[in-house]
Amino acid sequence: MIKGQKVVCINDTFPEFVRAIYKQLPTKGVTYTIREVFLGREKIVKGGDTATVGLLLEELHNPPDPFHQGQQELGFTSERFAPLEELPDEEREELAGVGAGVGEEYTSHVGSWQN
Repeated sequence: MIKGQKVVCINDTFPEFVRAIYKQLPTKGVTYTIREVFLGREKIVKGGDTATVGLLLEELHNPPDPFHQGQQELGFTSERFAPLEELPDEEREELAGVGAGVGEEYTSHVGSWQN
Protein backbone atom coordinates (compact mmCIF):
# COMPACT_ATOMS: atom_id res chain seq x y z
CA MET A 1 0.00 0.00 0.00
CA ILE A 2 1.27 3.44 -0.94
CA LYS A 3 0.39 7.08 -0.36
CA GLY A 4 -2.42 8.21 -2.67
CA GLN A 5 -3.71 4.67 -3.25
CA LYS A 6 -7.46 3.97 -2.96
CA VAL A 7 -8.43 1.28 -0.46
CA VAL A 8 -11.75 -0.10 0.76
CA CYS A 9 -12.48 -0.94 4.39
CA ILE A 10 -13.11 -4.67 4.91
CA ASN A 11 -13.24 -4.67 8.73
CA ASP A 12 -14.97 -1.98 10.78
CA THR A 13 -15.41 -3.89 14.03
CA PHE A 14 -13.67 -2.07 16.90
CA PRO A 15 -13.57 -2.66 20.65
CA GLU A 16 -15.21 -0.05 22.90
CA PHE A 17 -11.85 1.36 24.14
CA VAL A 18 -10.94 2.20 20.53
CA ARG A 19 -14.29 3.90 19.93
CA ALA A 20 -13.62 5.99 23.04
CA ILE A 21 -10.29 7.45 21.85
CA TYR A 22 -10.90 7.83 18.11
CA LYS A 23 -12.96 10.65 16.64
CA GLN A 24 -13.43 9.00 13.23
CA LEU A 25 -13.46 5.31 12.31
CA PRO A 26 -13.65 3.70 8.87
CA THR A 27 -16.83 2.05 7.62
CA LYS A 28 -16.89 -1.33 5.88
CA GLY A 29 -17.39 -0.99 2.14
CA VAL A 30 -16.33 2.67 1.99
CA THR A 31 -13.41 3.74 -0.20
CA TYR A 32 -10.58 5.80 1.33
CA THR A 33 -7.36 7.40 0.10
CA ILE A 34 -4.09 6.63 1.89
CA ARG A 35 -2.62 9.84 3.32
CA GLU A 36 0.41 8.22 5.00
CA VAL A 37 1.92 4.76 5.51
CA PHE A 38 3.86 4.12 8.72
CA LEU A 39 5.33 1.37 10.84
CA GLY A 40 2.79 0.62 13.56
CA ARG A 41 2.98 -1.61 16.61
CA GLU A 42 1.00 -4.35 18.34
CA LYS A 43 2.56 -4.06 21.79
CA ILE A 44 -0.42 -2.37 23.44
CA VAL A 45 -3.01 -4.85 22.24
CA LYS A 46 -1.06 -8.09 21.97
CA GLY A 47 1.75 -7.58 24.46
CA GLY A 48 4.47 -8.19 21.86
CA ASP A 49 7.16 -6.18 20.16
CA THR A 50 6.04 -6.91 16.60
CA ALA A 51 5.21 -4.21 14.09
CA THR A 52 2.40 -3.72 11.61
CA VAL A 53 1.85 -1.44 8.63
CA GLY A 54 -0.32 1.47 9.72
CA LEU A 55 -2.34 3.87 7.62
CA LEU A 56 -3.59 7.42 7.92
CA LEU A 57 -6.45 8.25 5.56
CA GLU A 58 -7.23 11.51 3.75
CA GLU A 59 -10.88 11.30 4.72
CA LEU A 60 -10.39 10.62 8.44
CA HIS A 61 -8.55 12.60 11.09
CA ASN A 62 -7.98 11.58 14.70
CA PRO A 63 -6.24 12.86 17.83
CA PRO A 64 -2.63 11.99 18.69
CA ASP A 65 -1.93 8.45 19.89
CA PRO A 66 -1.70 8.72 23.71
CA PHE A 67 0.88 5.90 23.74
CA HIS A 68 3.21 7.36 21.09
CA GLN A 69 6.01 9.61 22.37
CA GLY A 70 6.07 11.58 19.11
CA GLN A 71 2.33 12.33 19.32
CA GLN A 72 1.68 10.59 16.01
CA GLU A 73 -1.97 10.65 14.95
CA LEU A 74 -3.98 7.54 15.73
CA GLY A 75 -4.05 5.42 12.61
CA PHE A 76 -5.35 2.07 11.40
CA THR A 77 -3.79 -1.28 10.65
CA SER A 78 -3.51 -1.93 6.92
CA GLU A 79 -5.17 -5.32 7.50
CA ARG A 80 -8.50 -3.50 7.81
CA PHE A 81 -8.30 -2.42 4.15
CA ALA A 82 -7.99 -3.97 0.70
CA PRO A 83 -6.54 -2.18 -2.31
CA LEU A 84 -9.57 -1.17 -4.37
CA GLU A 85 -8.31 -2.70 -7.60
CA GLU A 86 -7.39 -6.02 -5.94
CA LEU A 87 -10.76 -7.00 -4.46
CA PRO A 88 -12.08 -10.37 -5.67
CA ASP A 89 -15.09 -9.90 -7.97
CA GLU A 90 -17.56 -11.46 -5.52
CA GLU A 91 -16.35 -9.27 -2.63
CA ARG A 92 -16.42 -6.15 -4.82
CA GLU A 93 -20.09 -6.92 -5.67
CA GLU A 94 -20.93 -7.51 -2.00
CA LEU A 95 -19.31 -4.24 -0.90
CA ALA A 96 -20.91 -2.28 -3.75
CA GLY A 97 -24.26 -2.59 -2.00
CA VAL A 98 -22.84 -1.55 1.40
CA GLY A 99 -21.67 1.87 0.25
CA ALA A 100 -24.62 2.60 -2.05
CA GLY A 101 -25.47 6.28 -2.05
CA VAL A 102 -22.36 7.22 -0.08
CA GLY A 103 -20.09 7.96 -3.01
CA GLU A 104 -16.81 6.27 -3.75
CA GLU A 105 -14.70 9.24 -2.69
CA TYR A 106 -16.13 9.41 0.85
CA THR A 107 -13.78 7.84 3.36
CA SER A 108 -12.67 7.62 7.01
CA HIS A 109 -9.84 6.02 9.17
CA VAL A 110 -8.81 4.34 12.43
CA GLY A 111 -5.73 3.39 14.57
CA SER A 112 -3.26 0.82 13.43
CA TRP A 113 -2.86 -1.21 16.58
CA GLN A 114 -6.43 -2.28 17.15
CA ASN A 115 -7.85 -5.53 15.85
